[in-house]
Amino acid sequence: MEMLLIYLIIFLYGTILGSFLNVCILRIPKGESIVTDRSHCMQCNYLLRWYDLVPLFSYLLLRGKCRKCRKPISVQYPLIEAGNGLLWVLTFWFCSFSWDTVLLCLAISVLLTLSVIDFRTYEIPVALNWWLGLLAAGRLLMHLDNWLSYVIGTFVVSGPLLLLFLLTSGRGIGGGDIKLMAAAGLLLGWKLVLLALFFGCFYGSVLHIARMRITREGHVLAFGPYLSMGIVTTLWFGEDLLEWYLTLFL
Repeated sequence: MEMLLIYLIIFLYGTILGSFLNVCILRIPKGESIVTDRSHCMQCNYLLRWYDLVPLFSYLLLRGKCRKCRKPISVQYPLIEAGNGLLWVLTFWFCSFSWDTVLLCLAISVLLTLSVIDFRTYEIPVALNWWLGLLAAGRLLMHLDNWLSYVIGTFVVSGPLLLLFLLTSGRGIGGGDIKLMAAAGLLLGWKLVLLALFFGCFYGSVLHIARMRITREGHVLAFGPYLSMGIVTTLWFGEDLLEWYLTLFL
């Protein structure tokens, strides 16, 4: 029961930050402030009160409609809130209970935000890559005994991607993806960022082909969400997978 309560608290904190992620997802692509502007209904501009902003519960109590105009509220709001909470719970489940894991949860929240934005706009905001880089630098300070691995990781994937970008005049890869993998390399280290790239390419090929067949999606894809999925997979299972792989040759 004690552990269940702890995970419930982690989930609730995740949903609270998830509410802020919704603000970022909606406002950053429009160039709007995520700090000074009050939250409001996108249909009638009704200024939301604090009791309209309780993660998950407000949406359920209002039955998914604006309190004033009664028009539907996007289901994105509870999905992002619950999704971020679940990602935090899984991160603590698969990783240890430590300050390092808290930092990883924040990094995953950044990845969730940029994934939704990239999926919608085919562009990763520079600010989000910078935030991921700052969190990665914070993690580096926690692991100074292995600093070289993290520094090499910054360039081991982003360097070849930058070369691909230059050779194809930007048609082969996006600049945002390059910055994303540079920040991810600093977060993961060179071994794990290579694994993250593998998983990202795997998810991108399998899932996008499935989307092309099912929803008639075009050939152009937003690579950020798939790379983010690869990064999260590696954060959760990367060390164990590498250890298993190395035992095959021993």
